[in-house]
Amino acid sequence: MRLTDIAIRALRAPEIGAVVYYDDKIAGFGVRVSKGGTKSFVLTHGKLRRRETIGRVGVITLADARIEATRRLAEYTLGRRKLASIIWPTAIEDFVEDGKIHLKERTLQDYRRIFERHFRFGDLKLTEISPEEIQRRLTKLRDTPVEQHHAFVVLGTFFRWAHRKYYVEHNPMDRMVSRYRYRPRTRILSDEELKRVWVAAGEDYFGTLVRLLILTGQRVGEIAGLSTDMFEQESVKLPSWLTKNRREHTFPLGTLARRYMAKLDLPKSGTYRCRSFHNYQRLKARLDKASGVSDWTLHDLRRTFASGLAAQRIALPVIERLLNHVSGSFAGIVGVYQRYDYRKEMREAIDAWEAHLKYIVAQPHQVELVESDMENAVHNTRTLLRSHTSPILSGVTATGKNAMAGSDRGSQTRT
Repeated sequence: MRLTDIAIRALRAPEIGAVVYYDDKIAGFGVRVSKGGTKSFVLTHGKLRRRETIGRVGVITLADARIEATRRLAEYTLGRRKLASIIWPTAIEDFVEDGKIHLKERTLQDYRRIFERHFRFGDLKLTEISPEEIQRRLTKLRDTPVEQHHAFVVLGTFFRWAHRKYYVEHNPMDRMVSRYRYRPRTRILSDEELKRVWVAAGEDYFGTLVRLLILTGQRVGEIAGLSTDMFEQESVKLPSWLTKNRREHTFPLGTLARRYMAKLDLPKSGTYRCRSFHNYQRLKARLDKASGVSDWTLHDLRRTFASGLAAQRIALPVIERLLNHVSGSFAGIVGVYQRYDYRKEMREAIDAWEAHLKYIVAQPHQVELVESDMENAVHNTRTLLRSHTSPILSGVTATGKNAMAGSDRGSQTRT
């Protein structure tokens, strides 16, 4: 086709991958359009049909791109020019495009954030980005060691990719080492802290999300990414693209969880989206102040959920199923042959957990509870205790029994 400014503006993005529209006037010259709609002038040449990017549409004009393509072709023909390295913005675009095949959207969003915040190299070619310049950018982050390490890992991933793509002859980060050492968090909230967080969370969107994290033990991104097509009667089925380990995960919803799920304004379907939670820190700080509980993260609620179930004598395989863990009890060959889904046991565990939560927050002036929900939870828990057939409740603690007694007495509180 004959490329003109009007024709380029009319080019449509493909549904997958990228497509190149070649010019009739200059052999090998064309416009590459990515799935995201980004358009770049490119030149394909030589027996091996190598393709290089001249520049982004809009950054340079069609006329200038044609002149540059002609000049490069002449130099290649005369043997005066080697293949030019790709420039930084185009390399980032290609890196993200390649990542769409195997990375989740929220991971790509995080990569973009790191690049835009810490590594703005303008139109420098990758070969012009020196180790000294990279080190200087990373040194600026020394006061935030976790963010510094994160930036180091992301940029290292990018340059290893660029080296594999032959965009650089040497990886400029080859000799760099991050001094940060990951230390797993061990923080769990006590019953009193959990009560304070629950009460202070309220029932706006963020508060509802926090309460659902407490009730379900799922990851923040999984609850924030829910849509109505994931609901199956009294359970939720997370698709593989939303879960951390890329495995479908079905977990039951208790009475309270269903009530709070109904409060969320969920889309009917769709891929991952993040609802205004770039301000997580601000909302979390407000919750800390209101609850009087500090030094905890939203992910700590997941650890608190798991530890709380263990305190209720829930069997470890059941807890791991609820958390969608594939290590531990289901690691190696066990995960291949052990295919039981534990749905019944997971339902019983969630019912017991909700009964425990209702006990620790059951003060009418602090939290609104649906009376029928309380009665149903207590009845279900008593039924489980009488049956003695469930492997997960074979040794319910005195705390669990006291929880039911406290619930029967209505407003009586724990001492």
